This record gives sequence, structure tokens and C-alpha cells, in this order.
Amino acid sequence: MIDFSKKPLFLAPLAGFSDIALRGVVKRFGCDVTTSEMISSNALAHNDKKTLKMLEKNEEEIPYIVQIAGNNTDIVKEAILVLNKFDFIDGIDLNCGCPATKVVKNGSGSALLKDIDLLKEILLTIKEYSNKKYLSIKIRLGFDEKIPEILVSEIEKCGVDYIAIHGRTKVGGYSSKVDYEAILRAKNATFIPIIANGDISYENAKEVLNYTKADGLMIGRASIGNPWIFYEIKHNEKVSDKIKKEIILCHFDEMIKHYKNQGIIIFRKHLHQYSKGYDGASEFRNEINHINDENLMREKIEQFFS
Repeated sequence: MIDFSKKPLFLAPLAGFSDIALRGVVKRFGCDVTTSEMISSNALAHNDKKTLKMLEKNEEEIPYIVQIAGNNTDIVKEAILVLNKFDFIDGIDLNCGCPATKVVKNGSGSALLKDIDLLKEILLTIKEYSNKKYLSIKIRLGFDEKIPEILVSEIEKCGVDYIAIHGRTKVGGYSSKVDYEAILRAKNATFIPIIANGDISYENAKEVLNYTKADGLMIGRASIGNPWIFYEIKHNEKVSDKIKKEIILCHFDEMIKHYKNQGIIIFRKHLHQYSKGYDGASEFRNEINHINDENLMREKIEQFFS
């Protein structure tokens, strides 16, 4: 399903944004592999209804990867047994990169980079019990120091199919400079496909691929309000305003399809992002914040982005 010889483009998990609607849109416009929002293994193990709802995939998503977070092997095992019941899931990804305080305090996400033995134990648990085609992991360069070679060498022993690396440490958050040289060092330390992540743009995508020798790119925050970035990188051209409008309307239709009338309200945050840089954006945002009618919202989108 994933052809690394073609340098595939991945959508990174984005809490509150990379839902079933956005994933369907980017898949249609150039993204090769989509990943769910980060899902708690504890919530999965307890069959939480809201969490199970988050597992739903868009019909466009092939392959479809579900990312889980957790720090307890027994709970992760139970979570995997739940995921095994869903045939439409093609792979499981372990989150070892989230720097959010509440996640790290719980011992999950980036906290696992401080306990490589536990990280490996969790990966081996997933490997043993999962019936999915792919096992992957998303990491950072380290917690407070850069140890990419150590991390990928140890992860390699667990039978993962690919590693996505965000080019910052946990302490570096999202503001420190991305270290692409460290991603290259990781690439040179393993035979496993490496996916480069961190501040990827249309302008630097080709350069990052060439410099890091990565097997693909993962794009996260740069796709918020800019989901055509996949189209631009794939086709090596900036999109026209016409295509932008087409993608925005496609996104709105997906929201209505999956969330019904609630989708109108949820889509407001996306329109706030889409309208950045446009003349009259402030007035447009104020206006759409009070619209609850599907046809009127579509009309306003058509007018503003024409």
C-alpha cells in the first residue's frame, strides 16, 4: 500500500483538525497516507464510545493508519485487541512525539523518549498482538538531548515498518529550529524507511527530501488552512485560487456529510484559517460565526473565495 520509492506524503495527526473530513480532503488532493488524531489507548481499552467514533475512516483513506498513545503495556494490549476488530484499519502508529504537558505528565508521547526500554516493550506488544499490515512510530530527536541514532537503532529491533521523525526535541517544542541534519543521521543509522517531519513547506519540500535522504515527508501544522500543500508538493506548482476554492468547498461538504448541521459550526474554525491574508477576512469571520444554515454558508464561501 505504501510505496516508499515514490517518496509518499503523510498527513500528521493533528488534534482537533485531522478528523475524518480533513483526511478525506487531503487524500483526494495529493496526500498518500493519512493518520487519525492521537487516540488514548486507555480510552480504547475501555471501549469509550466517543473514542470509537474517532476511529471511523473516510472512504478515500487507503491506507489508513490509527495513532495511539499509551505507557502501559497491558492497556496497550487491550487497545490493540479492540483495534483488531476493525478491518478498515491498515496500520497502528505509536505516538512518541507529542510534547503536550498533559500527555507527557501522564508518561505518554514524548515522555517515552526518556525510557527507551518501555518504548520498545510497548512496540513489541503492538507487534505481537496487532493483526494490521503496518506498525509505525512517530518520534522526536530526543527528550532534552538529540539522540536520533540511538532511538532508531533500538526501534529497528522491534519490527516497525517506518519511523516518522519530527526534527526537534520535546524541549524544543514547536519553536526551536528544525534539525534536518539530525534526521539525516537517523536515516544513516537504520535500514527502516524514515519520514521527515517538521516545518515542511511547498518551498522546502524537495530540499528537505534531498538533504535528509528521507523516504517520505509528513506534514502537520502547515496543512491547517492550507491543505492544498499536498497538491502543490505532488504537482510541483502553486495552486490557483480556483483550486483553493474547490478544496475549501470539498472540505465543507465533507463536514456536512459526517457531522450534519453540527459541521457548519465546527467548520467555522477552518474558515478562520482559510481566510487569513484575504481582504475583508475579519468581516467574513464575524459574519460566518453567526451562520447556521448550510446553503447560506456555502453561498458565503463561494462569494468570499471567488
